[in-house]
Amino acid sequence: MTSPLLFATAWALALVCCAAAGYQAFAALSTFKAAKARRVTPVGPVPGAVSVLKPLCGAEPRLFENLATFCEQSYPEMQLVFGVSASDDPAIAVVERLRSAYPRQDIALVVDSTVHGQNLKVSNLINMAAQARHDLLVIADSDIAVEPDYLTRVLAPLADPAIGIVTCLYRAQAVGGLWPRLGALFVNQWFAPSVRVAHAGGSTDFGFGATLALRRATLERIGGLAALRDELADDYWLAEHVRRLGLRTVLSDVMVSTDVVEPDFGTLWARETRWLRTIRSINPGGYAFLFITFASPWLLMAAWLGYGWAAAVPLGWPARLAAGSLWLGLAARLAVHALGSRSARHFWHDLALVPARDALLALDWLIALFGSHVRWRSAQMRVNSHTNTLEITDGA
Repeated sequence: MTSPLLFATAWALALVCCAAAGYQAFAALSTFKAAKARRVTPVGPVPGAVSVLKPLCGAEPRLFENLATFCEQSYPEMQLVFGVSASDDPAIAVVERLRSAYPRQDIALVVDSTVHGQNLKVSNLINMAAQARHDLLVIADSDIAVEPDYLTRVLAPLADPAIGIVTCLYRAQAVGGLWPRLGALFVNQWFAPSVRVAHAGGSTDFGFGATLALRRATLERIGGLAALRDELADDYWLAEHVRRLGLRTVLSDVMVSTDVVEPDFGTLWARETRWLRTIRSINPGGYAFLFITFASPWLLMAAWLGYGWAAAVPLGWPARLAAGSLWLGLAARLAVHALGSRSARHFWHDLALVPARDALLALDWLIALFGSHVRWRSAQMRVNSHTNTLEITDGA
């Protein structure tokens, strides 16, 4: 005889297992539909000349190769503005190499240590913005690579005056061994699918540092980049300020590429907890329910509830639901892994990492649920939950 409390617990766990399996299935379907969406390079007049702002800090792996993809754009009129905050920054040499390799490209370099607020990346952008000559602006992180028609496709929606900002998702590529591979799985098989699910559900509350394209006039209406000088999630808040003007956000069909280079567990952990605490600062309510997006722990729970516990205690429908969710969730998680893999070789190469990746993600989430600091480059920052701003504190 099963006690009422035990039976209620079994029902609750079975329903969560079903929700987790359903989420994985929806994530796989949303990712598949996005991958199959027709990619069309717009034809006709371009919206206008563009200045691309690329804040730099240090000589990252593959920095020259990634920046070179912006020099090879098919866009008719563009300017590249690079910025660093120190005269001895090794990224300066990379920009000089670009100038030599692409002498016909309009490249500006800003070296300015002026600090305008607590977000040092935004301070760099503010210093760079004075050199931007065109009325269309693209802000893009330093570690991404793009296709030659990137600007043409990303800027096309801005021909519609109702569109305020365009942003892009990104696909991660591991540069190195185990830890970069785990980091790439975080992006490709958790973060990107979660965005696809939200977008399929009608949300456009996005803003990613991989690409933010907008008109100069729109930026001025929100108070310029100075409005972001103390924001932790500056990418998101730039897009959110634009939405508050009544203008729409477009999630482009362009997928850019980003490198994951963390060489050890500590740096990977710091990066992922920073991302998750940033998400928590933006949407604390939604963050609390992210636990259903971690597939492998719930697959183990479904297996135990459907085949382990049920073998010892007759559970009836909770066990049947758990068993069904196990097979649905397993198939969906494998589909997400397949869709997030760059090739069949990568699928098999990383398959054994999937349970570890999901378990580490669950641990990331749990720790970030309670933490109050993030680490960004050499700064340790305290997240202010009331204002979504940051405070720099001492620390490595």
